[in-house]
Amino acid sequence: MRVLVVEDEKKTASFIRKALQAEGFAVDVCHNGDDAWAAARATSFDAIVLDIMLPGRDGLSLLRQLRERQNATPVLLLSARGEVNERVEGLNAGADDYLPKPFVIAELIARIRALGRRGSETKSPVLRVADLTLDTLTREAQRGGVAIELTTREYRLLEFLMRSTGRICGRMAILEKVWDYDFDPGSNLVDVNVMRLREKIDADFEPKLLHTVRGIGYVMKEPA
Repeated sequence: MRVLVVEDEKKTASFIRKALQAEGFAVDVCHNGDDAWAAARATSFDAIVLDIMLPGRDGLSLLRQLRERQNATPVLLLSARGEVNERVEGLNAGADDYLPKPFVIAELIARIRALGRRGSETKSPVLRVADLTLDTLTREAQRGGVAIELTTREYRLLEFLMRSTGRICGRMAILEKVWDYDFDPGSNLVDVNVMRLREKIDADFEPKLLHTVRGIGYVMKEPA
């Protein structure tokens, strides 16, 4: 599961991120509503952990905007205030669950897993770009009906690119989301792995789906 954590308290956000990563989740973190709005529009998440009290765009405003844009990603609201009317307001705005602070991390993880199961019931597990398919349950890739063997890292890279179809993915974004690096190690790690992936999904097939955007990164897209 890929989870977006939106929490302005950096220590709390870091604690949640490390706990989720230890459980095998891929985690993105934003510390304000505006950055979270951009992240939610750019990337497909399986669940969002959303604090209500945020600088700038607050959590409830962000939640309403997501639902207005038909974004159905399951949302777990967090708040230090536990009043009933606030919980009701959040659920009416489109939240799927609510957890007051302070919370036990095991309960947070259990609730996120439950949201992920709920979301997977309505979301197809198969990603598709032209004749390239990726089954996110079995982790099997095919191009034109031909099976493609992927390493674990190649799978994560392909999944991220396919979930971002039509959007340019910068090298730093790929490092953060595929390798969980939040810094540039100054190597050609991304380029080498993209080259290997391209050999598997594009070299023997037409049309080409994985394109280089010079000086920026890469984009997965179908031909116009």
